[in-house]
Parts: sequence; C-alpha cells; structure tokens
Amino acid sequence: MLKEDYASVHKLWETIHGFALRSIDDSQKGIEKFIDRNPNTSIVAEYGGRIIGTILCGHDGRTATFYHVCVDEEYRRCGVGKKMVVCAMKALKEEEINTISLIAFTNNDVGNAFWNGIGWTKRSDANQYNFKLNEENIIAFTK
Repeated sequence: MLKEDYASVHKLWETIHGFALRSIDDSQKGIEKFIDRNPNTSIVAEYGGRIIGTILCGHDGRTATFYHVCVDEEYRRCGVGKKMVVCAMKALKEEEINTISLIAFTNNDVGNAFWNGIGWTKRSDANQYNFKLNEENIIAFTK
C-alpha cells in the first residue's frame, strides 16, 4: 500500500458492511503516518486497476497487527483475502516478525469465518483492553 492509494482504499472501506473507521487514525494524515512507520507491510489487491482489497499491517519490532482486512464483496471467495494475508506474512517474515494479531468484531460473521477457515486461532486466554487517549478519534461504522 502506498500513500497515493489512500483515496481508493478509503472509498473501499466505506463500502464494507459493518466496517469501523476512526475519524483521526483512518484520516489521510493518520494512514500516511502509519505507512511512514510501516512502509513495507500493508497490502492492497487490485483488479482491473481498481483496489478490491486491503490489509493495513504494522509492527512494533516484535508483534504485528492486521487492521482493516477487507475484500470488496464482489471479489470474495476467490482467494483474494488469503493471497493478501500470505503476502503480508512474507513481508513480516522478511522483517523478522514472528507473531501477528488482529481483532475481528464478534458480530463480523464473514471475517470470523475467514480467519477460522484459513487456520488462525481464536484466543480464549486473553482479553483485549483499550484506553482512549483522544476522545476526538471517533469510531463510525459503515453501511
């Protein structure tokens, strides 16, 4: 993913049912900052010159996190998601990262089925905690 992809990527994100976007983190400035910090690990899938899938991926030198993994509904069940995951994993291996985590909302049946179907393990031994440092970073769900 390149900074220049932002408009197309954001447009795709807005079409995904149940997708959550943050007002600051997912702004153009927020995504550009993310890509500056993680220039080689985020992925887009293209078909016919159009972005049809994304994985926003970054790491802290130890563990990577996948954010905004999605595929345009028209291109699902064609292997696009799995190919993007494999590509991101290869990029992370090159950076010597050994663990990847992600969050899938509990009501995201499509996403949870995808991750289970490609062999990812749902953790039952940990809880996810968040603390908001900036109340202006509002989450809005699409569609």
